[in-house]
Amino acid sequence: MAVLLPFMVSVYYKLEDMSKEELKKDVEVENIEEQVEQQVEEQSEEQAAESQEVSVEEELQTKLKEEKDKFLRLFAEFENYKKRTSKERIELFKTANQDVMVAMLPILDDFDRAYSEISKTKEKNLLKGVELISNKLKNVLQSKGLELVEVAAGDTFNADHHEAITQIPSPTPDMKGKIIDVIEKGYKLGEKVIRFPKVVIGQ
Repeated sequence: MAVLLPFMVSVYYKLEDMSKEELKKDVEVENIEEQVEQQVEEQSEEQAAESQEVSVEEELQTKLKEEKDKFLRLFAEFENYKKRTSKERIELFKTANQDVMVAMLPILDDFDRAYSEISKTKEKNLLKGVELISNKLKNVLQSKGLELVEVAAGDTFNADHHEAITQIPSPTPDMKGKIIDVIEKGYKLGEKVIRFPKVVIGQ
């Protein structure tokens, strides 16, 4: 028994040392686990923060794109408005003196009739004077935008551009539905017809 006692004491101390080492290892393992958990938490927080930053950036990009689209649409609408108002203004300037032009058309007709009648006489000087005054008046009116509507005998009749005052039997089969004679000249101011040419058509 006396021999076993020192042996048992040494075994006890060894066991105690081993349990202490195991406790140390357990503590170290727990510390490592805590560190790992902490690192995992930190990484997850960083990822959450990054994802939040990405989502905020995407949201800002979306808002920026929407605002850019709104601006482009507004700019396009403004450009269209400018073009439309500019065109309307030009048309207004062209047709502002329409009433005066319409009132002058019978005078042009009188000059044409006078020239036609005087040309049948031998009064060449009188004819030249009437022609000079007529051309001067026509040039002034043309400078203000008045234009003659081109139409001649043999042209195809178009109800959108001509005013038929009567129909007569066509002298030849190919003149059916065509203009036989122009009774009164037509005029336009800019792109707007202010008087349609009066014509006779064949039937």
